[in-house]
Amino acid sequence: MKKLLAVFAAVAAFSAQAAETLTVAATAVPHAELLEFVKPQLAKEGVTLNIKVFTDYVQPNVQVAEKRLDANFFQHQPYLDEFNKSRGTRLVSVAGVHVEPFGAYSHKINDIEDLPSGANVVIPNDATNGGRALLLLAKAGIITLKPEAGITATPRDIADNPKRIRVRELEAATLPRVLNQVDLALINTNYALEAGLNPAEDALVIEGSESPYVNILVSREDNKDSPAMQKLAKALHSDAVKQFIAEKYQGAVVPAF
Repeated sequence: MKKLLAVFAAVAAFSAQAAETLTVAATAVPHAELLEFVKPQLAKEGVTLNIKVFTDYVQPNVQVAEKRLDANFFQHQPYLDEFNKSRGTRLVSVAGVHVEPFGAYSHKINDIEDLPSGANVVIPNDATNGGRALLLLAKAGIITLKPEAGITATPRDIADNPKRIRVRELEAATLPRVLNQVDLALINTNYALEAGLNPAEDALVIEGSESPYVNILVSREDNKDSPAMQKLAKALHSDAVKQFIAEKYQGAVVPAF
């Protein structure tokens, strides 16, 4: 009996050690969908994946930094760098997964060349995505930015504005909801997809495949190398995920591995 109890105790101890749980914040599309896709595989490897869907770009980082969550999956490196700098956090990238080509959308025009003078244009109000939007407008020839303007460019960095467009900054998540009220909206792909927009077909201007804005799995320094986190990173880099991205998003999301 004593030997049998010892065996049960050993099995229980092993099971407790082997059973790992990760709680990960994500925006709904495509991040939470990708996590849901790898969830069964992780379960086979002894990792329970809890996915918490968020609609903003701030709380996922705050809650990981405060150890209320283990990781998040929604942002690119320039945004993370700016967040760490402004908030004093030390969040780190675990793995780069995909690129969501940033696009410009309109329900009023079918060609960017038809953007009217004095057009109302809305862009994200966070530093990196706002700068990203302005760089795309500059690439399209709508505006010219000052030479020193970089990825955190703001409307104050507009050097030439021949169409006299009026640029307003709004929270990224609200941009699809105001698309009917403006002439042009620069929208992150995750929010565009949630709103039923197809970046590959609906965007009047879109980033190319050379985009440096790779979406990353993010954690803290203390848990970046944990076995469970590394299993998640490996799962997100699998051929199965690459195929899932290609089939489901049809170019609106591009693997970065």
